[in-house]
Amino acid sequence: MTIHADGACSGNPGAGGWAAILKYKQHEKEISGGVAYTTNNRMELMAIIEALKIVKEPCNITVYSDSAYVCNAFLKHWLDDWQAKGWKTASGKSVENVDLWEELLLQMDPHQVRYEKVPGHADNAYNNRCDKLARAAAKEIAKSLENAESKPS
Repeated sequence: MTIHADGACSGNPGAGGWAAILKYKQHEKEISGGVAYTTNNRMELMAIIEALKIVKEPCNITVYSDSAYVCNAFLKHWLDDWQAKGWKTASGKSVENVDLWEELLLQMDPHQVRYEKVPGHADNAYNNRCDKLARAAAKEIAKSLENAESKPS
């Protein structure tokens, strides 16, 4: 199984969107969503978390993401180091987004998950589709916030 995932933010922080495409054999499923006030990194993580929540049985999964933040946490073993240091970075600062990192690890637990970094905004149809879906979700959230603010109370 493969998961292609991306996150987007209108402002950083700001209205955010996430999207993923799950592929299993000939089947594909697109999912997306948004959050009113968030960061791009949180949306990158949410895309993968929400995709993994859909997977019903333990699988071998390859996650394709253009997020260096997410991919390097696994490929460069930052996550192992952060956990060993009580969720502190090499410089001793608190790791950001610990809630989502813990949720991601929980969702990954029944699976064998491998991460591959893909170039962002390049010639990768799935990454481009996820980017489009994530930006659309962020835009929808921003629009609904604007509408809520413009209504008299």
